[in-house]
Amino acid sequence: MQTSRARLFKEYKEVQREKGADPDIQLVCDDSNIFKWTALIKGPSETPFEGGVFQLAFAIPEQYPLQPPQVRFLTKIFHPNVHFKTGEICLDILKNAWSPAWTLQSVCRAIIALMAHPEPDSPLNCDSALLLRLLLSSWNHL
Repeated sequence: MQTSRARLFKEYKEVQREKGADPDIQLVCDDSNIFKWTALIKGPSETPFEGGVFQLAFAIPEQYPLQPPQVRFLTKIFHPNVHFKTGEICLDILKNAWSPAWTLQSVCRAIIALMAHPEPDSPLNCDSALLLRLLLSSWNHL
């Protein structure tokens, strides 16, 4: 637990030092619990999410950075890889492809990339995935 606290304090200091360096991400640590963070991310340009701001909740395990944080959308979003009720995100780095090299900031960056490039073959929202597949197949026939 000491290792995870030290790592999170290091990330906190980095976020404070680089405030505004990445205008698409605003990470905030809970004042009373270093293991709870929130983030505001901007929707990626040239996507249906452009112009939107989305809130994420981070629950960080005591084994962090050896285990990934649990991240979910608090803002409702219609996306193949996001569960429409819980906000759970299907992203490999949050599961089996996690590495301690990832930071909370880089996780936000990966989520923004997922928003721009959905993976309809591993959906948490089957309706959204089906619509995306239909759209992609109709584009391929043009």
